[in-house]
This record gives sequence, structure tokens and C-alpha cells, in this order.
Amino acid sequence: MRILMTTDTIGGVWTYTKELTAELLASGCAVVLVSFGRTPSYAQQSWSNTLSTHWGDQFRYVASDTPLEWMGGNDRAYSEGVAVLMRVAGEFGVDLVHSSQFCFGALPSNLPRVVVAHSDVLSWAQACRSGRLEQSDWLDCYCSLVAEGLRCADTVVAPTHWMLESLAANFSLPKNAYVFPNGRTLPAIMTTVSRKLQAVTAGRFWDEAKNLKLLAAVQSPLPLLLAGETDHESTRISSFQGNTRLLGPLKECELLQLFRQSAIYLCTSQYEPFGLAALEAALCGCAVVASDIPSLREVWEDNALFFENTESLSALLVRLYNEPNLLANAQRRSLQRAQHFTAERMATSYLSLFQRMLTRMEAQRDVA
Repeated sequence: MRILMTTDTIGGVWTYTKELTAELLASGCAVVLVSFGRTPSYAQQSWSNTLSTHWGDQFRYVASDTPLEWMGGNDRAYSEGVAVLMRVAGEFGVDLVHSSQFCFGALPSNLPRVVVAHSDVLSWAQACRSGRLEQSDWLDCYCSLVAEGLRCADTVVAPTHWMLESLAANFSLPKNAYVFPNGRTLPAIMTTVSRKLQAVTAGRFWDEAKNLKLLAAVQSPLPLLLAGETDHESTRISSFQGNTRLLGPLKECELLQLFRQSAIYLCTSQYEPFGLAALEAALCGCAVVASDIPSLREVWEDNALFFENTESLSALLVRLYNEPNLLANAQRRSLQRAQHFTAERMATSYLSLFQRMLTRMEAQRDVA
């Protein structure tokens, strides 16, 4: 099976892509990966070079800085992106398209097309803003790109039922729609690692969805460490109120090491379709303390500790600081739940879907 995958280089979609790509290659598939959004980082390019060296002709990576649907200049997102994808699809001889951008569901091709709904602007706005987004050419273009991509796609996949339902509240979905939770596989944690009584969180500080401003009012007896991008356009966050410390952006290995050294991961998001960072932290041994929102309840069930506001979060952190048994139990439950979401399980779901789609396409060709 030869698969054309699209991704972006900006957020958690890249982590998802790395996991799925590695599993698909290991299963015998060939993958050509095309990224959009911005030029890949040194680490991202190094990862793709490593795969190319290991897998040879079975893997190819193409980078494009064409804007994503939700970015400024999104009027170029489809027209420029589709030119790249059609060229690559022809050169690589692909059987199927797996897109992490909505608009490429409308790729002008007879290839089966899967669109993955990692998030969308309208459900983001409903969770993060008190009113509707202001009408603009940018928003009109975004809605048109998403609607057309979903209309033309054969299948849509989301990481949670909440995300799928939220998307369906604003757009018409293909008849075939599935929920495949994200997966992450990390090396087993070392029991001898020294773990500090500190809470950590990670995310883009400028993203309203992460709701990191909440921490400025939290009264915590333990240090709060915040890792992530602090620059956005002309804005830079250089300090934070309260018992918090800004770490700035970290390399993946540095972030995972921070998780392994910390006792608690704080997921403050008011919009989180899945939450890969929390999953990574739990796999590194952190207790997950999360906002009480439906998507995080779906992912973690009763295996995380939930809070509703700054007061309940402050009280919860005091309890975890003073009750070692409560903390240890929370860490154990978060780890057990996180171990359910493996990359292998995720890839198995996708491979089964891909095979059904190809079989259905072959049957339709035979009838014709």
C-alpha cells in the first residue's frame, strides 16, 4: 500500500504524524509525507532524513511553507498545496490519501481520501471565545475550504467522539466517519529517576485554547513550570505572575526529560480535542491534572484528577502536595490509562480502514 500523507510542522499534528508514519512503514506500507505551514525545524528535517536513510525508496518527505487553512493567507492553502500533492502523488504512485488538512479532501483525483479532524477553528472559537468570530474574508475562506474538503472526502476520522460531534455541529460530514484515538509510544520510564515535587505544563502560550493565563491566579505550594513557544507575531511573553517559571520552547528530548523529572502534568486547556502532551507526560510517570471538559473526560475517564477553576485547582495542588499516597495513586492511574493509547493500536485502526477503502474502490471498478 502506497500512502500520501499530509501534515503540518507547527503543533501536535507533527507528533501524531511521526508515530503513524513509523508504524505504517513497519507494517510494509510506503509513505510519501508532505508538510505545510512553515519550514521544518532542524529536528523535523533530521527525523525525516533518518527515515529516508532507513527505509530508502519506501519513504519520501516533501516540505512546503504553504499556509494552513487556519493561517493568514489561507486563500493560497488549497491552490498551492494541491499542485504539490498532485505532482507528488503521480511521482510516488500512491494508492490512497491521508490528509491532516481538511481542504485536501477535495483533491481532484479518484484516489480514496481520508481527512483527519485534529481540531477546527469554529469549535475552537465556541470553546475559547464568548461570542462568534468576526466575519471576514479569512473566515469565509476557511469555512469554504473545510466544507468542500469534507464534502469530497470519502472518510473523516477524529481522535475523540467529542471532536467528531463538534465538527458535525458546524459542517456536513461524509457518510463514513470514525473515531481513532491518537497513540504515542515512549520508552518505559526508569524507576530510579529522581522525580521532583513540581507541576509542569506545555503548549503555545499565545494559544487561547491552552488557557495558561489561568495559572497566574493559582495558589500553589509547589513550583509550576511552563514550557512552550512564547513568541507569536509581534507579541512575546517574558514573565508570568504567581509561583510560575517560564522555560520557553524545549526540544522533544528536553521536554520528555522534564516530564520524567516532574510529579504532575497540568492540562489547563479549555479546548483540547485530544491532548498529546498530557499523554506523553502520563507515559513519563506524571499524574494528569486536567480541566473538566468533555474531551478530556472522554480520554482520561476517571484516571486523571479534574478541576473546574483556579480555586479548585489550587485546592487540588495543595492536596497532592500534602498527601503522597494520593499523588502516587494518581500517577499510577494516569500511566495505566496512557498505556492504552499506543501507536500500534492507532495504526492498526488506520490500516484496517485503508484496506476497506481500497477494497471498496476495487469493487466499484469491477462493477463499472
